[in-house]
Amino acid sequence: MSGFRTHDGQHSDRMPIKRSAEEKKRLLAQLKEQQGALKAWVAEGVKSSLAKRIADLEAEIKAASRK
Repeated sequence: MSGFRTHDGQHSDRMPIKRSAEEKKRLLAQLKEQQGALKAWVAEGVKSSLAKRIADLEAEIKAASRK
């Protein structure tokens, strides 16, 4: 048996990672940089997934700035 099995109540169980506004902005910049560096032959699924993640993060930052 491996030592990598999870157990119920483990800290990482289905809990989103909480990031500060500064961390979100830094992550957004990194994702945009990665998106710009994608080659033409990268799978469409990867491109759309990255674009969705960027859009979600932008929406989170925008919503947080309104509060």
